[in-house]
Amino acid sequence: MNWTGYFQQFGRSLMLPMIALPAAAILLLLGNLPLEAVGLAQLREILILAGNAVFTFLPYIFAVGVALGLTGNAATAGMAALISYFLFHMLIRYFTDTAMNIGVTGSIIIGVLTAVSYHKFKNIKLPEYIQFFGGPRFVPLFMSFVTILLSYAFIEISPYVQGGMEAVSRFLVEDLGGFGAFLYGVLHRLLVPTGLHHVLNNFFWFQVKGYTRPDGVTVFGDLPRFFAGDPDAGMYMAGLYVVMMFALPAIALAIIHEAREDLKPKVKATFLIAALSSFLTGVTEPIEFAFLFVAPMLFLVHAFLSGLAMWIVFELDVRHGFSFSAGAIDFLINAHLGRHIWRIIPVGLAYALAYYFLFRWAIRRFQIPTPGREDGSALEDWAGDIPYKAPLVIQALGGKDNIVQLEACITRLRITLADERRLDQEALRQLGAAGIIHLGGGNVQVVFGTFSELLREEMMRQMRKDLRQVHFHAPVQGRMIALEEVPDKIFADKLVGDGVAFLPERGEIVSPIAGKVVHIHPSKHAVGLMTREGLEVLIHVGIDTAHLEGEWFSVEVEVGQEVVPGQLLLRFNLPKLRKLAKSMATPMVITNREKVKAWHFAPYKTVKKGQASVMSVVLHDRQSDGGSKHAN
Repeated sequence: MNWTGYFQQFGRSLMLPMIALPAAAILLLLGNLPLEAVGLAQLREILILAGNAVFTFLPYIFAVGVALGLTGNAATAGMAALISYFLFHMLIRYFTDTAMNIGVTGSIIIGVLTAVSYHKFKNIKLPEYIQFFGGPRFVPLFMSFVTILLSYAFIEISPYVQGGMEAVSRFLVEDLGGFGAFLYGVLHRLLVPTGLHHVLNNFFWFQVKGYTRPDGVTVFGDLPRFFAGDPDAGMYMAGLYVVMMFALPAIALAIIHEAREDLKPKVKATFLIAALSSFLTGVTEPIEFAFLFVAPMLFLVHAFLSGLAMWIVFELDVRHGFSFSAGAIDFLINAHLGRHIWRIIPVGLAYALAYYFLFRWAIRRFQIPTPGREDGSALEDWAGDIPYKAPLVIQALGGKDNIVQLEACITRLRITLADERRLDQEALRQLGAAGIIHLGGGNVQVVFGTFSELLREEMMRQMRKDLRQVHFHAPVQGRMIALEEVPDKIFADKLVGDGVAFLPERGEIVSPIAGKVVHIHPSKHAVGLMTREGLEVLIHVGIDTAHLEGEWFSVEVEVGQEVVPGQLLLRFNLPKLRKLAKSMATPMVITNREKVKAWHFAPYKTVKKGQASVMSVVLHDRQSDGGSKHAN
């Protein structure tokens, strides 16, 4: 059983209910403004009541959110979870003297049970005369009885649950104190790469310790208690401001300053955005994944220092919280609820200096290949490119038929693949992935930053379409360039066809597609292929190489032969051709481009021979035939 895969999906489902919290924080902020001074005292009360309502009904939000997150947003599952939690809450409230200290734990259990029931019974068939209750409609009915049994069990064990949770809360908050905050900070950072930090956060933020508001409602966990006005809440959140607003932006600056001069402008543009994102919103993965895989020991040091920041601000009597993450926006919006929050700034500045110099020293001392110190830096600018890159990402994941499940959270795609071996890691990195995490059992996470949700939606849209697509692999090892950069007017003006070109680093050409060899030029410098969909593909090695009459070429295939992607087509003497040819630019063009409806190109950068996802085309619906066009 693949527990890691289940836990990563569970962790993502816990993020869905969190989207309601920023709205509650803004409402409470507005409600704490002196609106009565301008005759809007009643509006002030409405805003505070509305903000508190989100936290009052947070368990209901979690029950529905977890059920939806674990069932692919199945509406029936969401409704069943809501009904079940109504039953659970009313039965527990009626048969116990006081509200049990279960926070959102009960609602999460309801959500998980609902999801399991949905997957078990969504296709159930009953006798025809009661089939109305079959299929997904059986789930609310089944969960009603399950909830009654679960409620009975909780009622029987309520004294033990109550005592156990109170003991755990006392141990973590009172006995461990700052050291407990340190342990949480270390574990939080160590779990970020797998996405399982959401599970850890849920316990500390929504379960540990209770607080009764002036209106008599009891809320549980560091986050709801903070927004309810508990002066002691925020110990598991305050220190994260130091890390996200100061330490991680400092790492981004260190990476920029250690980049090669020729790559520094692009790295600067990318990592200034990443630094600003971390500072303002607390989204940290784009920076952390820049050094996680190339310097794991440095990431362990980072985790230790993060925990230390949590301990330091605790000892300085700082209490602060957030609704989304520990960025400057939440820092300011929730400042009215914090305690001694301005002490975070000098601690943060000290951390920024320490991180900056530590990372600059480590990158130089250990020659860490952070972005900008090698070709093919990750974290491309995705704005506006999502519709063009989505088909290439699908191909790099092994194609539509290889994707069993596709989900996304704030910064990463969470994918289950039928065959993990078909995933092309290099292609994903070329397309902008900051990190790729293999969790086993076909479960993979690919970090694309804050555009991951939009990317997932576009990928789902593309996979739902019955499009005729052809995907191209790199025919050479080298650098991919735009066709317009080829120093030959016929190719650059696309008179032969449309496509891309390559500057080869090795003297080998491999097939970019599955199809058939339809033409080999007598001078062996060009090969014509035809895909199974009828596309005519020309690969032309170098510019002005026809006059060499094949002296420095060796063809490895023959006309009529079937080929597959990556199969060797021809070899050539690269050192000789560099001296004799006008240019080694090698176009790969589709000569019957009237068949193509849309073109998608990967970033123009270094590629490996046979690498997937360098180009993808969508064909017109109409069928057409034709012969090949060949080079002269």
